[in-house]
Amino acid sequence: MILPINIYSDDILRLKAKPLKGVDSGIEELVVSMFESMHNASGIGLAAPQVGRSIRLLVLDLSCLKNYEHEKPMVVINPHILSVRGYNEMEEGCLSVPGVQGDVVRPAVITLKYRDEHFKERIGEFSGMVARALQHEIDHLDGTLFVDRMEKRDRKKIQKELESLASGLVDTKYPVVARELVTISKHS
Repeated sequence: MILPINIYSDDILRLKAKPLKGVDSGIEELVVSMFESMHNASGIGLAAPQVGRSIRLLVLDLSCLKNYEHEKPMVVINPHILSVRGYNEMEEGCLSVPGVQGDVVRPAVITLKYRDEHFKERIGEFSGMVARALQHEIDHLDGTLFVDRMEKRDRKKIQKELESLASGLVDTKYPVVARELVTISKHS
């Protein structure tokens, strides 16, 4: 089931999400819906708060990207970054901040402790776009958006777009939720 994505002005995106204590049929269904919603919106990652659930769960699928075609989709529960190495800057965007992009500096390599879709504990080292996407989605679990990590001068350049989103001017090809706001949505 395709779920609407909560956008920039929604309070749930600013909350610290609660840890999961296990996986049940409801969480399994949510994971399937999150993958469907992410693919429908042409995204590569989606965190549970973006679909209105304040829990520490995210999904990734980078297989649509060049050089990542063989990357398997990931379900990440209760992630915790253990260590980081190096830094790089790259332009990011977000399904919850439609139409806005900006440069963000993040660690280039991370060691991550998390639980998978079977709630099995895993530790892995990730680099490149996988590391970046994981950090972006983990930020969602902590109530942080990529625009919060942009340099002040760069954020000023997108301020009008952010104000438009906050006032309810939303133009997407996927369903969105904007609490008490007017939405313009182009469903395909």
